[in-house]
Amino acid sequence: MFTGIVEEVGRVTQAEPKGGNLRVWIEAEKVLEGTEVGDSIATSGACLTVVELSPRGFAVELAQETVKRTAPRWRPGARVNLERAARVGDRLDGHLVTGHVDGVGRVTRFDRRPGAHDLYVEAPAELARYIAAKGSITIDGVSLTVVEVRGQVFSVTLIPHTLQVTTLGELKPGDAVNLEIDIIARYVERLLEVRT
Repeated sequence: MFTGIVEEVGRVTQAEPKGGNLRVWIEAEKVLEGTEVGDSIATSGACLTVVELSPRGFAVELAQETVKRTAPRWRPGARVNLERAARVGDRLDGHLVTGHVDGVGRVTRFDRRPGAHDLYVEAPAELARYIAAKGSITIDGVSLTVVEVRGQVFSVTLIPHTLQVTTLGELKPGDAVNLEIDIIARYVERLLEVRT
């Protein structure tokens, strides 16, 4: 589990096929502290397993299913949001995030104004019903509060701090983003299905 609070922005340095998977090396510093092979690191919202460590980064292997179902972040030079898995007893500053990308959304608009920036994202139709105003959403691994929902398009407001410590400030209309809906919405829907 994760919280959606990004610890640092890393950079993809290598991406090459290996045994049917895509092996990706990511340059990082902070998330290496205490990390061991086998640990999970949320990488722009996708929970990935560390398969190798170096003094300057770590490697992960993405199954083709992961590559197909996530935003295209897996090329050298790409910047990615990084967060180590939460430990029992840690503060939960964001919300409960699984690191399982539910779908890929598209940025439709990014209104920049002093003090705050409004980001508008179109969610896939099958996810839109789970997104509610004042509810939680994860965009590229960042825990955010939904401001407004109109059909499949929702908005979030980004404060200057979020823009400085994540990759979200780099987004522009048309960009693909990884989305994870609030896990509570999924469980509520399932409970209602079982009762009928």
